Amino acid sequence: MSPHRPTPATVILVHGLWTPAAVFSLHAHWLQRRGYRTLRFGYPSVRATLAENAEGLQRLIAATSAADIHLVGHSLGGLVILEMLAQAPDPRLRRAVLLGTPCRGSHCARRLATLSGMPALLGRSIMQWLSQTSGATASAPRSAVAIGVLAGTRRVGLGRLVPGLPLPNDGVVALAETLLPGAADFITLPVAHSEMLASRRCAAQIAAFLESGRFLHDEQAS
Repeated sequence: MSPHRPTPATVILVHGLWTPAAVFSLHAHWLQRRGYRTLRFGYPSVRATLAENAEGLQRLIAATSAADIHLVGHSLGGLVILEMLAQAPDPRLRRAVLLGTPCRGSHCARRLATLSGMPALLGRSIMQWLSQTSGATASAPRSAVAIGVLAGTRRVGLGRLVPGLPLPNDGVVALAETLLPGAADFITLPVAHSEMLASRRCAAQIAAFLESGRFLHDEQAS
């Protein structure tokens, strides 16, 4: 009889605004090579509200047969994760990594939302988040899930066309906007907002946090 092998943890990858679930293909591949099972959560980032998308993520988690589940979200995907964790999260959830997530609001989104037609283009999830963070200080939801935040500092992206985006930033989201009081760990890398989806350095940091609850800070300056 072969020895019992524990079921590998499942990592659910949550994409950002205006992008399909396929943008996480590389990270799914890299995580699978480390022994994880992966699922990519696709959701209507424009048509549905943040609460509706969080409910969709919660349903996917409930339907997932795994003893341990981790979450990784890019940009708006991280906000969907935070919204879901603010409810009654599944007890099998262990750790979550947020990549370039505007936890404390978004200068770019607020400026764009003042332009004609842009609120509809930004979508209901972003507009709901902006209304929730107006004048408020975001913090990690009270749950047993450890959250790691990764922010980029390479200024490449459409946000450079938006006046007044604070420095440093990743070309879309200011570093100050990614700060999340109560997070288990925080790290910056010299990567741009979209570059996070194809960065092996980000992949190494994601894996480190999922495995240990801490990022590899010795690699931060390398």
